[in-house]
Amino acid sequence: METKPNIRQLSREELGKYLTAAGEKPFRAGQVYDWLWLHHAGSFEEMSNLSKTLRERLSADFSLPALRVDATQHSADGTIKSRFRLPDGHLVEGVLIPTATRQTACVSSQVGCSLSCRFCATGFMDRKRNLSFDEIVDEVALINRQSQETFGKKLTNIVYMGMGEPLLNYRQVMRSIERITSPEGMAMSPRRITVSTAGVAKMIRQLGDDKVRFNLALSLHAANDKKRSEIMPVNDNNNLKALTEALNYFYRETRNDITFEYILFRNFNDTLKDADELIRLYRQVPVKVVNLIEYNPVDHTPFAKPDEAQVTAFMQYLEKHRVNARIRHSRGKDIDAACGQLANK
Repeated sequence: METKPNIRQLSREELGKYLTAAGEKPFRAGQVYDWLWLHHAGSFEEMSNLSKTLRERLSADFSLPALRVDATQHSADGTIKSRFRLPDGHLVEGVLIPTATRQTACVSSQVGCSLSCRFCATGFMDRKRNLSFDEIVDEVALINRQSQETFGKKLTNIVYMGMGEPLLNYRQVMRSIERITSPEGMAMSPRRITVSTAGVAKMIRQLGDDKVRFNLALSLHAANDKKRSEIMPVNDNNNLKALTEALNYFYRETRNDITFEYILFRNFNDTLKDADELIRLYRQVPVKVVNLIEYNPVDHTPFAKPDEAQVTAFMQYLEKHRVNARIRHSRGKDIDAACGQLANK
């Protein structure tokens, strides 16, 4: 069976050429484009200012494969986790994290993940496929709609911290950000977007070469190679020296914010010796802030959360050595929506 081309893969110019050839006036291209990227129409039928004939023609010539919300869970702290069904039946999760000052969408870039980080629920899933740019934009649009319906507020921030490694789906992630920041789309400032990576040095350098305008977060979680490789196999080919050089290159080329994400695991990376190693690394990279993240329990992992006294001691030691650090209390734990917990349960 022949599959129809996805209309959202067309540029505005390509759409214009198609419509002109179909005998339509030039302004129709703008109308269709707005339906696709401003109103995020889920079907041609929704495009109410187009004639029935044109809607039928578009439907005959193109597909409009949109994400659907398959299930939602509401946390006691206001966090909303959504499971999205992709047009081919695969599932991914996204999270809306509301605070007093922000409405943040946490989005996925892959179905599953190939990096197998030992503390992350997604890491126990196989990577099925990459998301296309329009599927990622759909996630953001649907979470933005949730935010407006539930809290009466639009999204203020987006983090690519859901399922998958964004830099291993480089082209589609970049295209999704292009669309989200476009004046013809959601017009969000790239400064309000953060892409999180487990540390793919070559692609961090590529971000620098591409002069991107969004922020970067490195999932660090251990500041020596032996420990990091133990929990993050990606470190075997992307060690801390390679990452330090790549991050410095990224900063020189873009001047964008860099964050270190550091989950504290009991009796693994939570001693003052670990803090010393983190301080040494912090001084080698222009890091804006170190986020200390509380560990969220995940099935099949040997890790546990340190007690509060240990976390406080670690934090105070960093502050004493003039490290700009903050403790991030995870949200949505009661619905498996917190950092490291996304697994399509």
